[in-house]
Amino acid sequence: MPRNCYNRASKIMRYSLLISTNLTEPASLLALLRDWREDTMFFLRHSMPKLVLILGGAFVLVRLLRNVTSKVAALQTKRLPPGFRAQQVRTLASVINSVAVVVIVFVAGLMALAQLGLHLEPLLASAGIAGLAIGFGAQTLVHDVINGFFILLENQFDIGDAVRLAGVKGTVEAMSLRRTILRDDDGTLHMVPNSEIKIVSNMTRDWAQVALRVAVAYSEPSDRVVSLLRQVGDEVRHDPAFAEDIVADIQVPGIERVGNGEADYLMLVKTRPNKQYAVSRELRRRIKECFQKNNIQPGAPGRVYVIDQGTGGQP
Repeated sequence: MPRNCYNRASKIMRYSLLISTNLTEPASLLALLRDWREDTMFFLRHSMPKLVLILGGAFVLVRLLRNVTSKVAALQTKRLPPGFRAQQVRTLASVINSVAVVVIVFVAGLMALAQLGLHLEPLLASAGIAGLAIGFGAQTLVHDVINGFFILLENQFDIGDAVRLAGVKGTVEAMSLRRTILRDDDGTLHMVPNSEIKIVSNMTRDWAQVALRVAVAYSEPSDRVVSLLRQVGDEVRHDPAFAEDIVADIQVPGIERVGNGEADYLMLVKTRPNKQYAVSRELRRRIKECFQKNNIQPGAPGRVYVIDQGTGGQP
């Protein structure tokens, strides 16, 4: 039956007491040396191979995990466009690698201590109490990290996206597992802890849409106004300077509202992310010139021709 470390320590203490009381008896020293030799040989024959196997297996697993995560991150980075998506893959690979290394080292340490004959129950109980205390003290930080991990994993927004979260709106400049940094239209920098992010409103994911409402005098012929707006939309759509930014034909559904001596005509424009501002400004300019050229009267004196109710964050 294997002898544990506790039994060996008790035997050493017993023989030390015996030697201190009777140093003149060589039989005691020989018995102690013989027991030490037996324990050492037993450890070298039975426990040492298992200990080496545990430590070697843990080392191999850590190296293998790091190689796999680094190659996966490098492969995905080559396939993705430059920017945040590559950073996202690298961050996720780093987090997975760190967590897995901690788990492997912890399990290997427990198995190694078991081979040394130590009782793990008090150690596990102490670790549980310490972990509980740390968890209560740093629960906000843990919440930040967990929420940030899932934001990265689900790719809820990218760097450069115009988003609304935690009561603020702006462009994402940077993010980590703990916080997200936004800059709004007036240049204010907002640092938002990820634990405060409950709902994410991404206004530039895949495509953006601008809704332009053009106020025209009630007496103007509707068919003529719609025809002119479609003409302006086709011109901008096929302009080489804006053709790459507009992802679909500009739509003019017709009259959106009638009242107070005027009619609002709706234009819907789908663009690439963050390109809606330049496109909407060009549409305003061309609509104004077209209406002046064709003597189209605005809805009321002094009224701006186009009212922009797009979802973007830039005026």
